[in-house]
Amino acid sequence: MEYDTNVRHRLRRVEGQVRGVLNMMEQEKSCGEVVTQLSAIRAAIDRVIMYAIGENMEQCMREEIKSGKNTDEVVRAAIDLLMKSR
Repeated sequence: MEYDTNVRHRLRRVEGQVRGVLNMMEQEKSCGEVVTQLSAIRAAIDRVIMYAIGENMEQCMREEIKSGKNTDEVVRAAIDLLMKSR
């Protein structure tokens, strides 16, 4: 599967955020500040997960429709991936 440039950029920002949280911990910042940043990281990762699952589902459904197959299994697989991500 080919991933969009924006997704890679988002993950690089997440990488920077994680480094920032580690610095905050070393500086003994408050729990509230650290948790706020961790929540932002989790939200960014959730968006990447949703994008990846959505793109994969779209590609698989196009292939299934093109070959005349039922798309129910593709939808079930996408739902399973969503459940695993939680």
